[in-house]
Amino acid sequence: MTKIVGLTGGIATGKTTVSNILRQAGIPVIDADQVARQVQTPDSVGLTRIVKVFGPKVLLPTGELNRSALAKIVFNDKEALKKLNEILQPLIYDAIFAQVDTLKKQEIPLVVLDVPLLFEQHYDEDCDYIVVVYTDPQTQLKRLMARDHCSKEEAQTRIAAQMPLSEKEARTDFKINNNGDQVALQKQVASLINQLKAK
Repeated sequence: MTKIVGLTGGIATGKTTVSNILRQAGIPVIDADQVARQVQTPDSVGLTRIVKVFGPKVLLPTGELNRSALAKIVFNDKEALKKLNEILQPLIYDAIFAQVDTLKKQEIPLVVLDVPLLFEQHYDEDCDYIVVVYTDPQTQLKRLMARDHCSKEEAQTRIAAQMPLSEKEARTDFKINNNGDQVALQKQVASLINQLKAK
């Protein structure tokens, strides 16, 4: 039987690195951000619906989505963001679980869903286990500023916009502390894989 493992964490806590380690160990990882991009490609249902709601100003001359134009519209407008989520979330969910169903048919023992907003979008309800990748607040802030070349204030605003890590930690089955180096992280992920396979 296939076990579905939800992987989440805060922004810049190292979730992508953990996903990559899991992939290297041969575990399929379905990346929600990647799926989101796929459902917004030219001529897709997702992009057609986005243009219908937000207008052609969100398109590039190539017919592709102008992500920065759309981001400007939804960033400070909760109603616009809600509309965008209403368009995309069902499409993303269906695409993710189509992949899960394919892997289940192949009797793959573990499938990881890498979903940044796992709890906020209720993917946790479809998971057998939840894993959160976390760091202390100072490390998270420092890594986000370095990764995205943003100011301390911008980084703090982006962190504050997410569900607090402490709340995510309280709702998970497994925690990965990513305050240390790559070696420490790999050891924790190897231990996690063994624990999940033993369940």
